[in-house]
Amino acid sequence: MSYSTHVSNPEIILIGSGVMSANLGAMLKRLNPDFTIQVYELSQELAMESSDGWNNAGTGHAGICELSYTPHREADGTVNVRKVIEIYEQFEHSRQFWSYAVTSGMAQNPHEFINPVPHLSFVYGQDMVDFLHARYQGMSAHHFFKEMRYTTNRDVIAGWAPLLTEKRGPEPIAVTHMDSGTDVNFGAISRKLLHWLSEQKGCGIATRHRVLGLTKLAAGGWEVRVRNLESGQVRTNQARFVFVGAGGGSLHLLQSGGIAEAAGMGGFPIGGQWLVCDNPDVVNRHQAKVYGQPLPTAPTMAVPHLDTRVLNGKKHLFFGPFAAWTTKFLHNGGSYLDLPTSVRMDNLSTLLRIGATNLGLVRYLIQQGMQSMDDRMDVLRLFYPGVRAEDWKLKDAGIRVQAIKESDGKAGIVHYGTEIITTKDRSISALMGASPGASVSVNIALNVIKKCFPKLLGSKEGKARMDQMIPCWDIDLTAPANAARFQDISARATEGLKLGSVAIPLPGRDAVREAVR
Repeated sequence: MSYSTHVSNPEIILIGSGVMSANLGAMLKRLNPDFTIQVYELSQELAMESSDGWNNAGTGHAGICELSYTPHREADGTVNVRKVIEIYEQFEHSRQFWSYAVTSGMAQNPHEFINPVPHLSFVYGQDMVDFLHARYQGMSAHHFFKEMRYTTNRDVIAGWAPLLTEKRGPEPIAVTHMDSGTDVNFGAISRKLLHWLSEQKGCGIATRHRVLGLTKLAAGGWEVRVRNLESGQVRTNQARFVFVGAGGGSLHLLQSGGIAEAAGMGGFPIGGQWLVCDNPDVVNRHQAKVYGQPLPTAPTMAVPHLDTRVLNGKKHLFFGPFAAWTTKFLHNGGSYLDLPTSVRMDNLSTLLRIGATNLGLVRYLIQQGMQSMDDRMDVLRLFYPGVRAEDWKLKDAGIRVQAIKESDGKAGIVHYGTEIITTKDRSISALMGASPGASVSVNIALNVIKKCFPKLLGSKEGKARMDQMIPCWDIDLTAPANAARFQDISARATEGLKLGSVAIPLPGRDAVREAVR
Protein backbone atom coordinates (compact mmCIF):
# COMPACT_ATOMS: atom_id res chain seq x y z
CA MET A 1 0.00 0.00 0.00
CA SER A 2 1.42 3.38 -1.04
CA TYR A 3 0.90 6.66 0.79
CA SER A 4 1.07 10.28 -0.33
CA THR A 5 0.11 12.61 2.49
CA HIS A 6 2.24 15.55 3.55
CA VAL A 7 2.45 17.71 6.65
CA SER A 8 4.35 20.96 6.25
CA ASN A 9 6.82 21.83 8.98
CA PRO A 10 5.75 19.12 11.42
CA GLU A 11 7.24 18.85 14.86
CA ILE A 12 8.68 15.42 14.05
CA ILE A 13 10.02 13.82 10.87
CA LEU A 14 10.66 10.08 10.75
CA ILE A 15 12.96 8.88 7.96
CA GLY A 16 12.31 5.26 7.05
CA SER A 17 9.25 3.12 7.77
CA GLY A 18 10.83 0.17 9.56
CA VAL A 19 9.90 -1.15 12.97
CA MET A 20 11.94 1.50 14.80
CA SER A 21 10.17 4.45 13.19
CA ALA A 22 6.81 2.70 13.48
CA ASN A 23 7.11 2.13 17.23
CA LEU A 24 8.56 5.55 17.94
CA GLY A 25 5.95 7.40 15.88
CA ALA A 26 3.04 5.49 17.41
CA MET A 27 4.34 5.93 20.96
CA LEU A 28 4.95 9.66 20.54
CA LYS A 29 1.48 10.23 19.08
CA ARG A 30 -0.09 8.32 21.98
CA LEU A 31 1.93 10.32 24.51
CA ASN A 32 1.01 13.62 22.91
CA PRO A 33 -1.96 13.48 20.48
CA ASP A 34 -1.18 17.06 19.38
CA PHE A 35 2.16 16.10 17.83
CA THR A 36 2.41 16.58 14.06
CA ILE A 37 4.48 13.87 12.39
CA GLN A 38 5.70 13.22 8.84
CA VAL A 39 7.13 9.89 7.65
CA TYR A 40 9.24 9.54 4.49
CA GLU A 41 9.87 6.14 2.90
CA LEU A 42 12.01 5.31 -0.14
CA SER A 43 10.10 2.19 -1.25
CA GLN A 44 6.59 1.88 -2.68
CA GLU A 45 5.51 -0.18 0.34
CA LEU A 46 6.19 0.34 4.02
CA ALA A 47 8.77 -1.63 6.04
CA MET A 48 10.25 -3.53 3.09
CA GLU A 49 13.90 -3.48 4.16
CA SER A 50 15.28 -5.32 7.20
CA SER A 51 11.92 -5.26 9.00
CA ASP A 52 10.15 -7.22 6.27
CA GLY A 53 9.31 -10.80 7.23
CA TRP A 54 11.35 -12.32 4.41
CA ASN A 55 14.46 -10.31 5.31
CA ASN A 56 15.07 -11.48 8.88
CA ALA A 57 14.69 -14.54 11.07
CA GLY A 58 11.52 -13.31 12.75
CA THR A 59 12.80 -14.53 16.09
CA GLY A 60 11.28 -12.67 18.99
CA HIS A 61 14.81 -12.30 20.37
CA ALA A 62 14.40 -12.87 24.10
CA GLY A 63 17.76 -14.51 24.75
CA ILE A 64 16.09 -17.90 25.12
CA CYS A 65 17.75 -19.86 22.34
CA GLU A 66 20.52 -17.66 20.90
CA LEU A 67 23.82 -19.15 22.07
CA SER A 68 25.76 -16.14 20.78
CA TYR A 69 24.50 -14.07 23.73
CA THR A 70 26.26 -16.51 26.09
CA PRO A 71 29.27 -17.59 24.02
CA HIS A 72 31.68 -18.74 26.75
CA ARG A 73 31.93 -20.67 29.98
CA GLU A 74 33.66 -19.01 32.91
CA ALA A 75 36.75 -20.49 34.56
CA ASP A 76 34.53 -22.17 37.15
CA GLY A 77 32.41 -23.84 34.43
CA THR A 78 29.40 -21.55 34.79
CA VAL A 79 27.85 -19.43 32.01
CA ASN A 80 27.25 -15.71 32.48
CA VAL A 81 23.58 -15.09 31.62
CA ARG A 82 23.35 -11.34 32.32
CA LYS A 83 23.01 -10.49 28.61
CA VAL A 84 20.09 -12.86 28.00
CA ILE A 85 18.26 -11.52 31.06
CA GLU A 86 18.69 -7.97 29.72
CA ILE A 87 17.43 -8.91 26.25
CA TYR A 88 14.47 -10.84 27.65
CA GLU A 89 13.31 -7.79 29.62
CA GLN A 90 13.69 -5.56 26.57
CA PHE A 91 11.63 -7.91 24.39
CA GLU A 92 8.98 -7.91 27.11
CA HIS A 93 8.65 -4.16 26.49
CA SER A 94 7.87 -4.97 22.84
CA ARG A 95 5.27 -7.57 23.77
CA GLN A 96 3.57 -5.17 26.16
CA PHE A 97 3.39 -2.28 23.70
CA TRP A 98 2.16 -4.48 20.87
CA SER A 99 -0.44 -5.99 23.21
CA TYR A 100 -1.57 -2.45 24.06
CA ALA A 101 -1.71 -1.64 20.34
CA VAL A 102 -4.07 -4.59 19.80
CA THR A 103 -6.33 -3.98 22.80
CA SER A 104 -6.54 -0.22 22.08
CA GLY A 105 -7.46 -0.73 18.41
CA MET A 106 -4.21 0.53 16.88
CA ALA A 107 -3.42 -2.91 15.38
CA GLN A 108 -5.89 -5.67 14.58
CA ASN A 109 -5.40 -9.41 14.07
CA PRO A 110 -2.23 -10.05 16.09
CA HIS A 111 -1.73 -13.45 14.42
CA GLU A 112 -0.77 -11.52 11.31
CA PHE A 113 2.39 -10.35 13.06
CA ILE A 114 3.09 -12.61 16.06
CA ASN A 115 2.57 -16.32 16.75
CA PRO A 116 3.69 -18.69 19.50
CA VAL A 117 6.60 -20.86 18.36
CA PRO A 118 8.82 -22.71 20.89
CA HIS A 119 12.47 -21.61 21.09
CA LEU A 120 15.11 -24.37 21.24
CA SER A 121 18.88 -24.38 21.56
CA PHE A 122 20.51 -27.42 19.92
CA VAL A 123 24.11 -28.62 20.27
CA TYR A 124 26.16 -31.71 19.44
CA GLY A 125 29.45 -33.04 20.74
CA GLN A 126 30.22 -33.59 24.43
CA ASP A 127 31.90 -30.22 25.02
CA MET A 128 28.89 -28.32 23.69
CA VAL A 129 26.47 -30.62 25.54
CA ASP A 130 28.27 -29.70 28.77
CA PHE A 131 28.20 -26.02 27.81
CA LEU A 132 24.45 -26.09 27.15
CA HIS A 133 23.79 -27.76 30.49
CA ALA A 134 25.75 -25.03 32.28
CA ARG A 135 23.82 -22.39 30.32
CA TYR A 136 20.55 -24.03 31.27
CA GLN A 137 21.52 -24.08 34.95
CA GLY A 138 22.31 -20.37 34.87
CA MET A 139 19.18 -19.36 32.97
CA SER A 140 16.60 -21.58 34.66
CA ALA A 141 17.61 -20.15 38.04
CA HIS A 142 16.09 -16.80 36.98
CA HIS A 143 12.32 -16.26 37.05
CA PHE A 144 12.29 -15.25 33.37
CA PHE A 145 13.36 -18.76 32.37
CA LYS A 146 11.88 -21.00 35.04
CA GLU A 147 9.87 -22.94 32.43
CA MET A 148 13.01 -23.85 30.44
CA ARG A 149 13.67 -27.57 30.00
CA TYR A 150 16.95 -29.35 29.18
CA THR A 151 17.41 -32.87 27.87
CA THR A 152 19.80 -35.24 26.14
CA ASN A 153 17.01 -37.83 25.72
CA ARG A 154 16.48 -38.38 22.01
CA ASP A 155 12.87 -39.44 22.43
CA VAL A 156 12.07 -36.17 24.16
CA ILE A 157 14.01 -34.19 21.55
CA ALA A 158 12.08 -36.01 18.81
CA GLY A 159 8.86 -34.88 20.47
CA TRP A 160 10.06 -31.29 20.43
CA ALA A 161 11.68 -31.22 16.98
CA PRO A 162 11.60 -34.55 15.09
CA LEU A 163 13.78 -33.32 12.19
CA LEU A 164 16.73 -33.02 14.58
CA THR A 165 16.83 -36.73 15.37
CA GLU A 166 15.78 -38.26 12.05
CA LYS A 167 18.67 -40.38 10.65
CA ARG A 168 21.10 -38.89 13.17
CA GLY A 169 24.25 -40.77 14.19
CA PRO A 170 25.28 -41.71 17.75
CA GLU A 171 27.00 -38.39 18.65
CA PRO A 172 25.83 -36.84 21.95
CA ILE A 173 23.23 -34.08 21.50
CA ALA A 174 21.33 -31.81 23.86
CA VAL A 175 18.45 -29.34 23.60
CA THR A 176 16.91 -26.64 25.78
CA HIS A 177 13.26 -25.77 25.20
CA MET A 178 10.87 -22.97 26.09
CA ASP A 179 7.30 -23.09 24.87
CA SER A 180 6.77 -19.33 25.26
CA GLY A 181 8.92 -18.27 22.29
CA THR A 182 7.47 -16.33 19.38
CA ASP A 183 7.77 -15.84 15.64
CA VAL A 184 7.34 -12.19 14.67
CA ASN A 185 6.69 -10.54 11.32
CA PHE A 186 8.23 -7.17 12.13
CA GLY A 187 7.17 -5.75 8.78
CA ALA A 188 3.53 -6.56 9.48
CA ILE A 189 3.44 -4.86 12.90
CA SER A 190 5.27 -1.86 11.41
CA ARG A 191 2.69 -1.48 8.65
CA LYS A 192 -0.18 -1.76 11.13
CA LEU A 193 1.21 0.92 13.44
CA LEU A 194 2.09 3.28 10.60
CA HIS A 195 -1.32 2.85 8.99
CA TRP A 196 -2.88 3.83 12.32
CA LEU A 197 -0.53 6.81 12.47
CA SER A 198 -1.53 7.87 8.95
CA GLU A 199 -5.16 8.13 10.07
CA GLN A 200 -4.38 10.45 12.98
CA LYS A 201 -4.82 14.22 12.77
CA GLY A 202 -1.63 16.03 11.84
CA CYS A 203 0.22 12.97 10.54
CA GLY A 204 1.38 12.18 7.01
CA ILE A 205 3.21 9.35 5.26
CA ALA A 206 4.85 9.66 1.85
CA THR A 207 6.21 6.57 0.13
CA ARG A 208 8.53 6.69 -2.90
CA HIS A 209 10.27 9.68 -1.34
CA ARG A 210 14.04 9.70 -0.99
CA VAL A 211 15.57 11.95 1.65
CA LEU A 212 18.55 13.62 -0.02
CA GLY A 213 20.09 15.44 2.90
CA LEU A 214 19.78 17.19 6.25
CA THR A 215 20.70 20.78 7.12
CA LYS A 216 20.90 22.17 10.64
CA LEU A 217 18.83 25.31 11.12
CA ALA A 218 20.28 28.27 12.98
CA ALA A 219 17.06 28.64 14.96
CA GLY A 220 17.10 24.96 15.93
CA GLY A 221 15.74 21.86 14.30
CA TRP A 222 16.44 20.54 10.81
CA GLU A 223 15.63 21.14 7.18
CA VAL A 224 15.05 17.89 5.32
CA ARG A 225 15.46 17.81 1.53
CA VAL A 226 13.29 15.17 -0.16
CA ARG A 227 12.77 13.99 -3.74
CA ASN A 228 9.45 12.55 -4.93
CA LEU A 229 10.63 9.59 -7.02
CA GLU A 230 7.42 9.56 -9.05
CA SER A 231 7.46 13.21 -10.16
CA GLY A 232 11.11 14.08 -9.62
CA GLN A 233 10.09 17.12 -7.58
CA VAL A 234 12.44 18.13 -4.76
CA ARG A 235 10.96 19.81 -1.71
CA THR A 236 12.15 20.83 1.72
CA ASN A 237 10.45 20.35 5.06
CA GLN A 238 11.43 21.46 8.53
CA ALA A 239 11.05 19.82 11.93
CA ARG A 240 12.37 20.42 15.41
CA PHE A 241 13.13 16.69 15.81
CA VAL A 242 14.25 14.13 13.22
CA PHE A 243 14.60 10.38 13.70
CA VAL A 244 16.75 8.65 11.10
CA GLY A 245 15.51 5.06 11.05
CA ALA A 246 16.58 4.45 7.48
CA GLY A 247 18.51 1.22 8.09
CA GLY A 248 21.59 1.13 5.91
CA GLY A 249 20.73 4.58 4.57
CA SER A 250 21.24 6.21 7.95
CA LEU A 251 25.01 6.62 7.66
CA HIS A 252 24.89 8.70 4.47
CA LEU A 253 22.22 10.97 5.95
CA LEU A 254 24.23 11.55 9.11
CA GLN A 255 27.24 12.38 7.00
CA SER A 256 25.20 14.78 4.86
CA GLY A 257 24.05 16.63 7.97
CA GLY A 258 27.55 16.94 9.39
CA ILE A 259 26.49 15.24 12.62
CA ALA A 260 29.50 15.57 14.90
CA GLU A 261 28.46 12.53 16.93
CA ALA A 262 28.76 10.38 13.79
CA ALA A 263 32.27 11.54 12.93
CA GLY A 264 34.64 8.61 12.45
CA MET A 265 31.81 6.11 12.12
CA GLY A 266 31.63 3.72 9.20
CA GLY A 267 29.31 1.01 8.01
CA PHE A 268 30.01 -2.52 6.80
CA PRO A 269 27.22 -4.18 4.78
CA ILE A 270 26.61 -7.93 4.91
CA GLY A 271 23.96 -9.51 2.72
CA GLY A 272 22.02 -12.58 3.73
CA GLN A 273 20.40 -15.63 2.18
CA TRP A 274 17.97 -18.27 3.45
CA LEU A 275 17.23 -21.80 2.47
CA VAL A 276 13.43 -21.95 2.37
CA CYS A 277 11.20 -25.04 2.43
CA ASP A 278 7.50 -24.95 1.50
CA ASN A 279 6.92 -28.72 1.24
CA PRO A 280 4.02 -29.23 3.69
CA ASP A 281 5.19 -32.76 4.51
CA VAL A 282 8.36 -31.25 5.97
CA VAL A 283 7.04 -27.89 7.17
CA ASN A 284 4.26 -29.41 9.27
CA ARG A 285 6.67 -31.71 11.11
CA HIS A 286 8.70 -28.85 12.57
CA GLN A 287 7.21 -26.40 15.07
CA ALA A 288 10.15 -24.51 16.56
CA LYS A 289 12.93 -22.00 16.17
CA VAL A 290 16.08 -24.06 16.70
CA TYR A 291 19.32 -22.13 17.15
CA GLY A 292 22.56 -24.08 16.93
CA GLN A 293 26.17 -23.67 17.93
CA PRO A 294 28.61 -21.40 16.09
CA LEU A 295 30.33 -22.92 13.09
CA PRO A 296 34.12 -22.75 12.78
CA THR A 297 35.40 -19.41 11.36
CA ALA A 298 31.87 -17.95 11.15
CA PRO A 299 31.09 -14.60 12.84
CA THR A 300 28.47 -14.38 15.57
CA MET A 301 25.72 -13.24 13.24
CA ALA A 302 26.07 -16.44 11.20
CA VAL A 303 25.05 -18.90 13.92
CA PRO A 304 22.70 -21.24 11.99
CA HIS A 305 19.08 -21.80 12.92
CA LEU A 306 16.13 -23.80 11.61
CA ASP A 307 13.00 -21.68 11.95
CA THR A 308 9.27 -22.04 11.73
CA ARG A 309 7.96 -18.86 10.09
CA VAL A 310 4.37 -17.66 9.67
CA LEU A 311 4.25 -15.08 6.88
CA ASN A 312 1.14 -13.74 5.19
CA GLY A 313 -0.98 -16.57 6.52
CA LYS A 314 1.35 -19.36 5.40
CA LYS A 315 3.83 -21.49 7.34
CA HIS A 316 7.40 -21.94 6.02
CA LEU A 317 10.74 -23.30 7.19
CA PHE A 318 13.84 -21.10 6.98
CA PHE A 319 17.42 -22.24 7.48
CA GLY A 320 20.47 -20.03 7.63
CA PRO A 321 21.56 -17.35 7.46
CA PHE A 322 24.20 -17.66 4.78
CA ALA A 323 26.22 -14.48 4.37
CA ALA A 324 26.72 -12.75 1.03
CA TRP A 325 29.22 -10.10 0.01
CA THR A 326 27.73 -6.78 -1.05
CA THR A 327 28.59 -3.08 -1.13
CA LYS A 328 24.94 -1.99 -1.08
CA PHE A 329 23.44 -0.55 2.10
CA LEU A 330 19.80 -1.17 1.13
CA HIS A 331 18.12 -4.23 -0.38
CA ASN A 332 15.64 -2.08 -2.34
CA GLY A 333 16.91 1.16 -3.80
CA GLY A 334 20.50 0.69 -2.69
CA SER A 335 23.55 1.22 -4.88
CA TYR A 336 26.78 -0.75 -5.21
CA LEU A 337 28.47 2.60 -4.58
CA ASP A 338 26.96 2.85 -1.08
CA LEU A 339 30.01 1.46 0.69
CA PRO A 340 32.73 3.33 -1.25
CA THR A 341 30.86 6.65 -1.07
CA SER A 342 30.51 6.29 2.70
CA VAL A 343 34.28 6.41 3.11
CA ARG A 344 35.35 9.87 4.32
CA MET A 345 38.52 11.34 5.72
CA ASP A 346 37.11 11.15 9.26
CA ASN A 347 36.41 7.39 9.09
CA LEU A 348 39.10 6.20 6.68
CA SER A 349 41.64 5.31 9.36
CA THR A 350 39.00 3.47 11.41
CA LEU A 351 37.87 1.42 8.41
CA LEU A 352 41.43 0.55 7.38
CA ARG A 353 42.48 -0.43 10.89
CA ILE A 354 39.44 -2.55 11.63
CA GLY A 355 39.48 -4.03 8.13
CA ALA A 356 43.08 -5.15 8.61
CA THR A 357 42.17 -6.99 11.80
CA ASN A 358 39.10 -8.65 10.30
CA LEU A 359 40.54 -10.37 7.25
CA GLY A 360 38.98 -13.60 8.50
CA LEU A 361 35.54 -12.11 8.00
CA VAL A 362 36.41 -11.06 4.45
CA ARG A 363 37.60 -14.60 3.68
CA TYR A 364 34.42 -15.97 5.24
CA LEU A 365 32.20 -13.75 3.07
CA ILE A 366 34.08 -14.79 -0.06
CA GLN A 367 33.76 -18.45 0.92
CA GLN A 368 30.04 -18.03 1.61
CA GLY A 369 29.48 -16.43 -1.79
CA MET A 370 31.25 -19.32 -3.54
CA GLN A 371 29.20 -22.04 -1.82
CA SER A 372 27.23 -24.46 -3.94
CA MET A 373 23.76 -25.71 -3.05
CA ASP A 374 25.39 -28.98 -1.94
CA ASP A 375 27.64 -27.03 0.45
CA ARG A 376 24.61 -25.36 2.00
CA MET A 377 22.82 -28.68 2.28
CA ASP A 378 25.80 -30.07 4.20
CA VAL A 379 25.35 -27.31 6.79
CA LEU A 380 21.61 -27.98 7.00
CA ARG A 381 22.31 -31.69 7.57
CA LEU A 382 23.94 -30.77 10.89
CA PHE A 383 20.39 -29.92 11.99
CA TYR A 384 18.32 -32.15 9.76
CA PRO A 385 20.29 -35.25 8.71
CA GLY A 386 17.39 -36.58 6.63
CA VAL A 387 17.09 -33.45 4.45
CA ARG A 388 16.28 -33.72 0.73
CA ALA A 389 17.78 -30.97 -1.42
CA GLU A 390 14.76 -30.86 -3.72
CA ASP A 391 12.60 -29.54 -0.85
CA TRP A 392 14.64 -26.36 -0.44
CA LYS A 393 15.36 -23.23 -2.45
CA LEU A 394 17.75 -20.32 -1.90
CA LYS A 395 16.25 -16.88 -1.30
CA ASP A 396 17.94 -13.51 -0.75
CA ALA A 397 17.29 -11.82 2.57
CA GLY A 398 17.96 -8.35 3.89
CA ILE A 399 21.19 -6.40 4.17
CA ARG A 400 22.66 -5.71 7.58
CA VAL A 401 24.92 -2.67 7.91
CA GLN A 402 27.09 -3.02 10.97
CA ALA A 403 28.06 0.27 12.56
CA ILE A 404 31.83 0.56 12.97
CA LYS A 405 33.28 2.90 15.59
CA GLU A 406 36.84 3.75 16.48
CA SER A 407 36.44 1.71 19.67
CA ASP A 408 35.42 -1.45 17.82
CA GLY A 409 38.90 -2.81 17.09
CA LYS A 410 38.82 -5.62 19.62
CA ALA A 411 35.14 -6.43 19.07
CA GLY A 412 35.67 -6.84 15.37
CA ILE A 413 33.32 -5.74 12.62
CA VAL A 414 30.45 -8.02 13.49
CA HIS A 415 29.14 -7.98 17.03
CA TYR A 416 25.84 -7.58 18.80
CA GLY A 417 24.25 -4.29 19.76
CA THR A 418 22.24 -1.43 18.32
CA GLU A 419 23.67 2.07 18.25
CA ILE A 420 21.48 5.12 18.78
CA ILE A 421 23.29 8.34 17.92
CA THR A 422 21.78 11.50 19.40
CA THR A 423 23.07 15.06 19.04
CA LYS A 424 23.85 17.13 22.12
CA ASP A 425 20.84 19.35 21.54
CA ARG A 426 18.63 16.23 21.22
CA SER A 427 17.20 17.44 17.92
CA ILE A 428 18.12 14.33 15.96
CA SER A 429 18.54 10.62 16.73
CA ALA A 430 19.63 7.93 14.32
CA LEU A 431 19.61 4.16 14.39
CA MET A 432 22.72 2.19 13.56
CA GLY A 433 23.72 -1.34 14.44
CA ALA A 434 22.49 -4.88 14.47
CA SER A 435 20.88 -7.75 16.36
CA PRO A 436 18.68 -7.98 18.38
CA GLY A 437 17.43 -4.71 16.83
CA ALA A 438 13.83 -5.28 15.75
CA SER A 439 12.93 -7.41 18.77
CA VAL A 440 13.95 -4.71 21.22
CA SER A 441 12.78 -1.80 19.07
CA VAL A 442 10.18 -0.69 21.61
CA ASN A 443 12.85 -0.44 24.29
CA ILE A 444 15.01 1.57 21.87
CA ALA A 445 12.08 3.90 21.11
CA LEU A 446 11.46 4.28 24.84
CA ASN A 447 15.08 5.31 25.38
CA VAL A 448 14.87 7.86 22.53
CA ILE A 449 11.78 9.35 24.18
CA LYS A 450 13.46 9.46 27.59
CA LYS A 451 16.45 11.28 26.13
CA CYS A 452 14.85 13.58 23.56
CA PHE A 453 11.37 14.16 25.02
CA PRO A 454 11.96 14.03 28.79
CA LYS A 455 9.07 16.38 29.56
CA LEU A 456 6.60 13.85 28.12
CA LEU A 457 7.45 11.34 30.82
CA GLY A 458 8.01 13.93 33.52
CA SER A 459 4.36 14.93 33.66
CA LYS A 460 1.73 13.01 35.58
CA GLU A 461 -0.37 12.64 32.42
CA GLY A 462 2.56 11.43 30.31
CA LYS A 463 3.61 8.88 32.89
CA ALA A 464 0.04 7.55 33.10
CA ARG A 465 -0.10 7.15 29.33
CA MET A 466 3.22 5.31 29.26
CA ASP A 467 2.03 3.09 32.11
CA GLN A 468 -0.83 2.03 29.85
CA MET A 469 1.43 1.30 26.89
CA ILE A 470 4.30 -0.42 28.74
CA PRO A 471 3.31 -1.24 32.33
CA CYS A 472 6.89 -2.08 33.32
CA TRP A 473 8.67 0.78 31.54
CA ASP A 474 10.08 2.11 34.84
CA ILE A 475 10.18 -1.19 36.76
CA ASP A 476 13.16 -3.55 37.00
CA LEU A 477 11.48 -6.84 36.11
CA THR A 478 14.80 -8.65 36.44
CA ALA A 479 14.84 -8.18 40.22
CA PRO A 480 13.77 -11.29 42.18
CA ALA A 481 11.43 -9.10 44.27
CA ASN A 482 9.44 -8.35 41.08
CA ALA A 483 9.04 -11.97 39.94
CA ALA A 484 5.31 -12.04 40.74
CA ARG A 485 4.81 -8.65 39.07
CA PHE A 486 6.56 -9.97 35.97
CA GLN A 487 4.31 -13.03 35.82
CA ASP A 488 1.20 -10.84 36.00
CA ILE A 489 2.32 -8.27 33.42
CA SER A 490 3.65 -10.94 31.04
CA ALA A 491 0.44 -12.97 31.27
CA ARG A 492 -1.62 -9.91 30.34
CA ALA A 493 0.59 -9.25 27.31
CA THR A 494 0.23 -12.90 26.25
CA GLU A 495 -3.54 -12.61 26.50
CA GLY A 496 -3.67 -9.33 24.61
CA LEU A 497 -1.59 -10.77 21.76
CA LYS A 498 -3.69 -13.96 21.71
CA LEU A 499 -0.56 -16.08 22.06
CA GLY A 500 -2.52 -18.89 23.65
CA SER A 501 -3.72 -19.81 20.16
CA VAL A 502 -2.32 -19.71 16.65
CA ALA A 503 -3.70 -18.58 13.32
CA ILE A 504 -2.20 -21.63 11.60
CA PRO A 505 -2.35 -24.91 13.57
CA LEU A 506 1.06 -26.09 14.68
CA PRO A 507 0.74 -29.86 15.19
CA GLY A 508 2.64 -31.34 18.06
CA ARG A 509 2.28 -28.63 20.72
CA ASP A 510 0.31 -31.01 22.96
CA ALA A 511 2.93 -33.69 22.37
CA VAL A 512 5.66 -31.23 23.35
CA ARG A 513 3.92 -30.38 26.61
CA GLU A 514 3.52 -34.09 27.34
CA ALA A 515 7.19 -34.75 26.62
CA VAL A 516 8.46 -32.29 29.23
CA ARG A 517 6.26 -33.54 32.08
